Amino acid sequence: MELSLLDLSSTHAPLPAGALAPAPPSARRAVQLVGNTPVLWIDEPFAPAGLGFHAKLEGVNPGGIKDRPGLHMVREARRRGDLAPGAPVVESSSGTLGLGLALAGLTYGHPVTIVSDPGMEPAMVRLLTAYGAHVEHVSAPHPDGGWQQARREMVTELLARTPGAYCPDQYHNPDNAAAYAPLATELIAQLGRIDVLVAAVGTGGHSAGTARVLRQTFPAMALLGVDAVGSAIFGQPAGPRLMRGLGSSIHPGNVDYAAFDQVHWVAPHEAVWACRQLARRHYASGGWSAGAVALVAGWAARTYPPGTRVVAIFPDGPHRYLETVYNDAWCHGHGLLGHEPPAEPDEAAEQDAYAFTSWTRCAKVRDPLGRATTAAPEGMR
Repeated sequence: MELSLLDLSSTHAPLPAGALAPAPPSARRAVQLVGNTPVLWIDEPFAPAGLGFHAKLEGVNPGGIKDRPGLHMVREARRRGDLAPGAPVVESSSGTLGLGLALAGLTYGHPVTIVSDPGMEPAMVRLLTAYGAHVEHVSAPHPDGGWQQARREMVTELLARTPGAYCPDQYHNPDNAAAYAPLATELIAQLGRIDVLVAAVGTGGHSAGTARVLRQTFPAMALLGVDAVGSAIFGQPAGPRLMRGLGSSIHPGNVDYAAFDQVHWVAPHEAVWACRQLARRHYASGGWSAGAVALVAGWAARTYPPGTRVVAIFPDGPHRYLETVYNDAWCHGHGLLGHEPPAEPDEAAEQDAYAFTSWTRCAKVRDPLGRATTAAPEGMR
């Protein structure tokens, strides 16, 4: 007589091999765990049931989404001879790329120094140190380029006094964007069709690299960028930002302005609300970027015609943000609780029309520095 799984689990006899599930593959090295991340359906409260979006959970990678470019940039630098065996790697990071580079350093045998600022969470500093990276901090923002420019200047100083050291330069290195080709092919295999892609914008790497490959198969796919209020990337005045991981006080060369159909700016209190709703309703959340992206992806799911397949990229998980996004006392201290976002964003005719302070959308995207760009295929506007 055949036994059900319930019967098997309640008996005292040893279970037959494979009775409950096949043995999972075993990775020999942590690098083999990068990629093939899952996709989760998200609907209420961001969109009515049946009109939700698919979230690509990059937080399942050992360190988050930037494991991909951390490994790829180091691997390509070694292949070209720009990075000698055993030579130091020095880079600016607010945290997640630091984890990716720590993994790359362990994998390929390079000491890693991460230059950050006081906004890096103490837990992230401890984690990077545990993984073998050395963390340096700048003490004051640059008067024009903010924390990012201050960090980049320290990187330049460290490179000058460290013979053979290499900086991947995530802001301008095309290998950053190229690292996301596997993410795009994973999405095609998982979902078959993608009509709208929603991605946070910081260095510009994952939005550019993923969209570029997806549009080879889906040329009409729309790309919605998600930025932070106070970020200068799309022409807004640079200002203080609580949100880490998206936005910038400089203009990264990897941002593919021509690829975007529209950009949304999200405020910290709106991202906190979204993060906590993701956690409470779907047991899948992340940091500032995941919350901001979920807010915009929910809007897209409600706004585009029924049947439109919307995909959102969640760059990391929630653990780094337990003392900020998920800490009531910290959020109360910054006035971030008790503010449910509006159902619709404000509409701006130009991306620099005025200083945005809450969720705002602009469907006219251009490089604020006027740099030449290649026109992207027309998306679903």
